[in-house]
Amino acid sequence: MRASHRVAILGATGYGGAELLRLLLPHPSVEVTNLVARDNIGARADAVIPSLAGLTDLQIEDIPPDQVAPNVDLVFLALPHRVSALIGAQYVDLGVKVIDLSGDWRLLDADAYAEFYGAPHPLPDRMGSFVYGMPEMNRDAIRGADRVASPGCFATATTLALLPYARAGLLTGRVRVSAVTGSSGSGVRPSAGTHHPYRAVNLKPYKPLTHQHTPEIEQSLRLSGATDVTIDFVPISAPLPRGILTTCFFDVPAELPSAAIHAALRDCYAHEPLVRVVEGRLPEVASVKGSMFCDVGVSVGEVVSQGKRTVVAHSALDNLIKGGAGQAVQSMNLVLGLPETTGIGQPALWP
Repeated sequence: MRASHRVAILGATGYGGAELLRLLLPHPSVEVTNLVARDNIGARADAVIPSLAGLTDLQIEDIPPDQVAPNVDLVFLALPHRVSALIGAQYVDLGVKVIDLSGDWRLLDADAYAEFYGAPHPLPDRMGSFVYGMPEMNRDAIRGADRVASPGCFATATTLALLPYARAGLLTGRVRVSAVTGSSGSGVRPSAGTHHPYRAVNLKPYKPLTHQHTPEIEQSLRLSGATDVTIDFVPISAPLPRGILTTCFFDVPAELPSAAIHAALRDCYAHEPLVRVVEGRLPEVASVKGSMFCDVGVSVGEVVSQGKRTVVAHSALDNLIKGGAGQAVQSMNLVLGLPETTGIGQPALWP
């Protein structure tokens, strides 16, 4: 039986592209018709991605949008920033639905893009034309959209940790965030800082206060009800392949009951299929690795200083799945009118 929707993956040989293919090959309503990349051209996908051995005979191609577009209903772009914007615009103009995993369409502010991505946006007049693809924030807008900007991994983990308090009007002012991440977030090509002998024995902060996901997090929280919020964000590279663990600190008035903080978290995610509120323990990477689940929790301080006390919001997710390809598939399901968790509801790997 022929699948009802045809899709292509651009950037198919990177970690994001490979994860998209892994999730989409068994998807009951989707057929992958084209894998496009600039390397390994002509090779079978299962030779480039050994975990898919025997599961696909698709080959890697380097073909232009006007040759891909007639074969597909939707394309995923797992491409570098700035490259993705230009190629994505071609697909939009050809009438193909687009889900972009790069940072090119997430921000509304051209100045913030230039500051945090190191160059002006290639198509500033089109900024704001994509729907931000975090279903827990934006489900109704994603449903039926024809172009979606899929969120960044740190942005997903941090926003989901803090979203309940933004919506409840409890998030204002400065929020300090530390997030530990696995090496797959650095991409498929190794560098001096991601080479295994260095990474496997190390913990290292990088891009403190300048990471490109910072304005994305601030934008999402402001749109969700946070007031005058500023994120001080420090990512840390860790010796694990997958996963993000975030720890977010903010202050609330001392008289605010702890029960109200816990209630805000439970109420926000009471009906979310892929966000799990953890109670009796705290989120950890081992409980979400290999899955689409984001685990969230909260710790409330009892010490009062200057009329305030500290709240710590926690989250854990797999950066390649809920923080990347899986969230893009979740948005695809909404765009195509399919049940939201189709093909992505599997439990985490354990151990």
